[in-house]
Amino acid sequence: MELFSTEGYEFARQVLQRGIAAVFLIGFLNAAFQFPALLGERGLLPAPLYLDRIRGRGIPTLFHWRYSDRLLLTVAWSGAAVSALLVAGVPQSGPWWLPMTAFLLIWGLYLSIVNIGQTFYGFGWESLLLEAGFLAAFLGSNDVAAPVTVLWLFRWLAFRLEFGAGLIKLRGDRVWRNLTALYYHHETQPMPNPASWFFHHLPKPLHKVEVLGNHFAQLVVPFFLFFPQPVASVAAAVIILTQLWLVVSGNFAWLNVLTILLACTAVSDSAVQALLPWVRFGSPDPAATPVVFVVVVLAVTAAVLYWAWAPLKNLFSRTQLMNASFNRWHLSNAYGAFGSITRHRNEVVIEGTNDPPGPGARWREYEFRGKPGDPRRLPRQFAPYHLRLDWMMWFLALGSYGAWFPELLRKLLSGDTRTLRLLRRDPFNGEPPRWIRAQVYRYRYSTAAERRSEGVWWVREPAGILVDPIEGPGTVRRRPPAW
Repeated sequence: MELFSTEGYEFARQVLQRGIAAVFLIGFLNAAFQFPALLGERGLLPAPLYLDRIRGRGIPTLFHWRYSDRLLLTVAWSGAAVSALLVAGVPQSGPWWLPMTAFLLIWGLYLSIVNIGQTFYGFGWESLLLEAGFLAAFLGSNDVAAPVTVLWLFRWLAFRLEFGAGLIKLRGDRVWRNLTALYYHHETQPMPNPASWFFHHLPKPLHKVEVLGNHFAQLVVPFFLFFPQPVASVAAAVIILTQLWLVVSGNFAWLNVLTILLACTAVSDSAVQALLPWVRFGSPDPAATPVVFVVVVLAVTAAVLYWAWAPLKNLFSRTQLMNASFNRWHLSNAYGAFGSITRHRNEVVIEGTNDPPGPGARWREYEFRGKPGDPRRLPRQFAPYHLRLDWMMWFLALGSYGAWFPELLRKLLSGDTRTLRLLRRDPFNGEPPRWIRAQVYRYRYSTAAERRSEGVWWVREPAGILVDPIEGPGTVRRRPPAW
């Protein structure tokens, strides 16, 4: 079995298995805390209604059997428990089939959630987590050497993720081609973090260097992941450093963390020991690899290679898809982000009042956890945790008006407890307001002088009305976007 197994990559296996399991743990906790309010029986987009619409389409989810919020929480907490065991390395200390079973279990449970998550789960990193989690199931346990085919499939996934993201930028917006994308990105990204204001105010020549470095990291470096050592480890290090730069400058859920984990596939034990000489890794005997394990892994490798054709073809298509899945199991996916850059930042601000609408009405603002609101409030760091409602509010401000938003307003008008828990601050302390409306504001970062004199991180001005004042209970009617 020497040709099947790869010695010298125990670090890569441990990082992949434990790291991917940790991201699954975050994903399951995220579902437990947010899914019932967003997609539960009385959520903004109720999952039972969606299941009725997709019945018979063959979309894999155990909730075809039945959906209830209690069952959803059972799935989420069960998945979190198994993920925690994998993070601790418990299944990996047993026979090869034990971590395989554990990873396939959390993959199946999370797939069941994603496939009924509708727009709130329509993010590329959901598919990325599922694809990575499926591959992690076949890395084996501590008693067997990591299979070479699975490690190469992980490198292919890392390549596809980075190279696809680079291509979508070059094909998308001219600001990526003329190197000015970061003149806008830090200010207009979905959810800035505490450092984003400072990154935005870096000198513009440095912004151009950043974009050039991003193109190099995404369009050139990924090819070197397939080179012999130590070249592959150096390529992985470049990707990791680039992703850490993104972690410091923004909130992108677990996308950057997963990318770092995937890059670690190409890091050899010898490279780690060159930096940390005191670290030692075990070396399982390749001859001890069970034949059944070999057969299973080779069969899965053949299936993944078969599925690889669609995303490979997509990479070189003039109509390249971004964040698309080519099968219902999310095992053949296209990735990419920020193919176009927004030049200005609009924010939808929801306000309520108990006064009759008019010049003298005192409107009070609902505050979200992550998205910009109060200009004096410094943005917070939430990633790798995913604030799904805040992200959808960003898309809403871009003009993506979905059925969930009128329902959100109705929930706020009724003082729905679950919905209010998704917010940072309810100005009415749980009591429903009499009237509610949605305004649009144009936001920009404050200058250094404005920051010193006024203590604000943002400067905003009214840009229009999205939803006129409605009295609860009432019908939500929006105005055509004016921005």
